[in-house]
Amino acid sequence: MNKLVIVASVLVLAAGSANCSHEGSSDRSSSSILGPSAVGGSDTLAAKGGGGKPGGGTGGTGGLTLVMVTDANGNAAPNWGDQVTFNVSTTATTEPHVDLTCSQNGVVVLGATTGFYASYPWPWTQIMTLSSPSWTAGAADCTATLYYFSGSRNTVLSTVRFTAGS
Repeated sequence: MNKLVIVASVLVLAAGSANCSHEGSSDRSSSSILGPSAVGGSDTLAAKGGGGKPGGGTGGTGGLTLVMVTDANGNAAPNWGDQVTFNVSTTATTEPHVDLTCSQNGVVVLGATTGFYASYPWPWTQIMTLSSPSWTAGAADCTATLYYFSGSRNTVLSTVRFTAGS
């Protein structure tokens, strides 16, 4: 059931966000529905996971690095409206996933989930736009979590927190 909910969420997010970062613009050169892009250079935020699931057990190690895809204001930091992706490394699984959640004043305004492996069926969702119908402006506190499915449970490998500026 948990996988079905995540797959449904990915489909909804993919349908709603494909190429929406340039609404009202005829320039779509930096936007792609085919997967991660090298646009934006190597601006990154990183976290190294210690492995394991909260409350017990270990699941290997994992590394999660935030990578800017588009940086509208050129400040080399994530901001509302920018696009990001993640560099993922893990020895724990061949099918790692990343959840991104952003909140303003404790209210979730963005939730995105995607897989970071070759056979993932929706690779364009690996580029995430830092905006949503609930997040129309302003800064937000964001958390990206690297995890994998282990039976009916998710095993968390790494977490990176960042503030997306306004």
